[in-house]
Amino acid sequence: METITLTNIFLLAGAALMVVGVFSSLIASRFGAPLLLVFLVIGMLAGEDGPGQIHFSDYRATYLVGSAALAIILFDGGLRTRLSSFRGTLAPAVLLSTAGVLVTAGLVGIVAYFLLGLPPLEALLVGSVVASTDAAAVFFLLKAGGLQLRKRVGAVLEIESATNDPVAIFLSVVLVGLIAAGEHYPGWDSLRALAQQAVLGAAVGVAGGLGLAALLNRFDLPSGLHPLLAIGAAIVIFGLAAVADGSGFLAVYLAGLVLGNRPVRAIASIVSFHDAATWLCQLVMFVMLGLLVTPSKVIEYAPPALGIAVFLIVVGRPVAVWLCLSPFGFKPEEKAYVSWVGLRGAVSIFLATIPTLAGVPSAEVYFNVAFTVVLVSLIVQGWSLTYAARRFGVALPEPLREARRFEIDLPGQLDYELVAYPVASGSPVLSHGTLPNWARMLIVVRDGAILSAEQAGLPQNGDYAYLLAPPERVRRLDRLFVAGDERPDVELATAFPFRGEIVLGAISDLYGLPVEPHERDLTIADLFAERFDERPSIGNRVHIGAATLVVRAVEDERVTLAGLVLDDEDETRDKSILTGAAIARLLGPRRTARERARRRG
Repeated sequence: METITLTNIFLLAGAALMVVGVFSSLIASRFGAPLLLVFLVIGMLAGEDGPGQIHFSDYRATYLVGSAALAIILFDGGLRTRLSSFRGTLAPAVLLSTAGVLVTAGLVGIVAYFLLGLPPLEALLVGSVVASTDAAAVFFLLKAGGLQLRKRVGAVLEIESATNDPVAIFLSVVLVGLIAAGEHYPGWDSLRALAQQAVLGAAVGVAGGLGLAALLNRFDLPSGLHPLLAIGAAIVIFGLAAVADGSGFLAVYLAGLVLGNRPVRAIASIVSFHDAATWLCQLVMFVMLGLLVTPSKVIEYAPPALGIAVFLIVVGRPVAVWLCLSPFGFKPEEKAYVSWVGLRGAVSIFLATIPTLAGVPSAEVYFNVAFTVVLVSLIVQGWSLTYAARRFGVALPEPLREARRFEIDLPGQLDYELVAYPVASGSPVLSHGTLPNWARMLIVVRDGAILSAEQAGLPQNGDYAYLLAPPERVRRLDRLFVAGDERPDVELATAFPFRGEIVLGAISDLYGLPVEPHERDLTIADLFAERFDERPSIGNRVHIGAATLVVRAVEDERVTLAGLVLDDEDETRDKSILTGAAIARLLGPRRTARERARRRG
């Protein structure tokens, strides 16, 4: 009976901490505090030095739960990452996640050597434990803050934080092994093992992602089981890679990346489920780490640990970022922000438990220093994430807004998705005057009546529109149904501007876009006049293959300025190609079709 009673008390305490953590999000959002910091503080308050007086020191359980939680969080991060974001950012992000981690670990190790008085190998272990940015913290806090960063900056941060954990984990494990064996320096075997971890992890991750996508599409599972299969498979992929001496964290991220970029049945329910699962993992992991720490012991190491934390934020991380990103033409403000978002989180505390599990002498040093560094990082960097983005000018002017999309699974159909949107006031679709040629509207619910597309015409405010669209273009369709106001679309912040007198043929040749032969000599102004009955207005759109021309300025019922928006999957060119002959051709004087007709007459 005593065992049953203790079990019930444990369940009650765990559930109560979860409920408190959920409601604490209201307080955190009110004061702008990082929610992960709140979860950590709740664990500390419930711990042995806090009012809760819960004595928890099970490092094995922490390692087990932390591994599973990090695997799920990384899988979710990969699931939400578009492959298009890798273009132009993969090389700098990978360099930052490998060489950057080594540089950071080395610099912090030097400081730890002097501040903590540790031997060189132990000091380097301190640097390795806190060297990697935390993918969970970066993904979570950027999403929670509603930030929309410049595409290049956001992609580098996400890719780096998701891929640098294997390097830090491997470095920490190797150093722990060397210290336990009485070695003094790593050898070539260590480098070979690092390459093995990366190759095996990548292979298992890609194969696992492809296999999971095939399973989801092959079997007609009951509703609700698709997300469970996905999350179970993610843990299996993590475990397989780890057992094979590969990087489980890299494998599970790549599996999510592969799955999220393929046409998969019930992907909407999978993503929605993982949203809740990620919250749960963050809450459980940080509360557990808060329980594990003993504040009275942390205070003993506070002075040197604070020195290490300040050095890491002010010197260590910025030096690594500047060295790794400078060859790729990043602007100073972009490098400054990437330096600032070097968030440390659960991974560092998680790595600090490994010396304890391995029986390394004075293992409490690593744990308490790592905890202090994470605490300082969450308070200083996590609290200022949004302010720093605006201060360095890397945040787009519009806040991140999302369309309310509802997806209906079509059994046996993977080429198209059936999606529904409420048409709210200010939605771009109300002013564009057209839908993309790859989207087909099926029905519209208007004032309680179900209308066919022919009966309804274009969507109106208050409608519910049901459309068929290719899965890879649904995110682009979302932009048309985002509730907004009279401010310009977020996507126009990255559109290529063209004057109204530019000829379509020049744009077609430059970007490889299909234009009808009889329209090649038309100017942009002529095209919109023809399509919109001589009365174009701001926001009107014309779709040209994989791109869209959007009216940005009109004078005397003639388009004077338009923006060219490329689809995500086709954004392989940048403004740097507009040089030489291309600039001369585009910016040179142009006659309108009417003027040419008058001259021929």
